[in-house]
Amino acid sequence: MDVAISELRANLKSYVDRARSGEHVVVTERGVPVARLVPADHEELLDKLEREGVLTRATRPKTRASKGRRVKATGPVADLVTEMRAERDTRVLG
Repeated sequence: MDVAISELRANLKSYVDRARSGEHVVVTERGVPVARLVPADHEELLDKLEREGVLTRATRPKTRASKGRRVKATGPVADLVTEMRAERDTRVLG
């Protein structure tokens, strides 16, 4: 459920009770989600999957995308993509 900050402030106890009972309360500011009120014993999905052995977290730090050739578009991006694909196909087909 979503609740505005002003409403949360005015009725904090009732929203804390809702979270305690298992409901997730999304706090919004001017309609934009900014926080979440969840039960204290709530376990995040990735933590749960890791605990159950379904996944293993990465041990290496996050890496940036490859340092491929940067291209500046002077027209529509669709035209640029078409041009780049044609260049690739020419190289592949020889």
